[in-house]
Amino acid sequence: MSLRINTTIPIVVLLSAMLACSVAVAQTAAPISLQEQLNAQYKLAKVGRATGEWAVVEPGTVLQIEKGGIAGVPPKSVALCPAKFEGGNLKGPSGMCTAMLGAQNIRYLTVGEKVYPAKMDVNIGKDKITFAIFECDSCNGVTSSYRSEVIFQFPRGYLATANPAQVEDTIGLVFSVSNSEPPQNQKAQNQDEPAQPPDQSQPEPQTIHLGQTTDQVVSALGKPEKIVDLGAKQIYVYKDLKITLVNGKVSDVQ
Repeated sequence: MSLRINTTIPIVVLLSAMLACSVAVAQTAAPISLQEQLNAQYKLAKVGRATGEWAVVEPGTVLQIEKGGIAGVPPKSVALCPAKFEGGNLKGPSGMCTAMLGAQNIRYLTVGEKVYPAKMDVNIGKDKITFAIFECDSCNGVTSSYRSEVIFQFPRGYLATANPAQVEDTIGLVFSVSNSEPPQNQKAQNQDEPAQPPDQSQPEPQTIHLGQTTDQVVSALGKPEKIVDLGAKQIYVYKDLKITLVNGKVSDVQ
């Protein structure tokens, strides 16, 4: 008598163990952090110093400034004077910082100007989010490339359990996401190609003379809207013109 080995139970046990392991891994997987969720919402522009000054190498999400008080510095500046948004109010940089840089090296960015986010740092422990921004030259029609920084300060313990959508709403009070972006070649076209004046040429006016034939009238003005046929006498009616022809030649124009 042959011996039969029942493999059904070991297979079931193995599958159950694998399923339990998968569930455990899924349950212990780290949740998506606030930093990662904000990075998905705001594409950061890539900047570099290939020419000795900070410049945008690759554009990111276009943001529109919604509150005044953000102090921009030239791309060659190594220091920034950050503004601070807290409790619904945007506070400009400290007087010490602006004095150190000099008033001639600072330009306050105005409401409506477009910028790129260049760096975004979420500090859960200090309940603050730091936005480094870079001016969108092609959006604003300038070549200044000013940059700045805004610190979003939240109440203590807020960011640890914050809803990302609410955090984005708070950021949106200062930087709203722009729905439009200019063509990539707009800046180059504005700088390198002179503006072409619109074509103001107009077609030459058509002239009707006494004695012209029917064919000449139709060639100059096209087919009339109406034709009044009175035998040897015909009247061609156009939108603003009446032409009388007798025996196939123009005898009167009204």
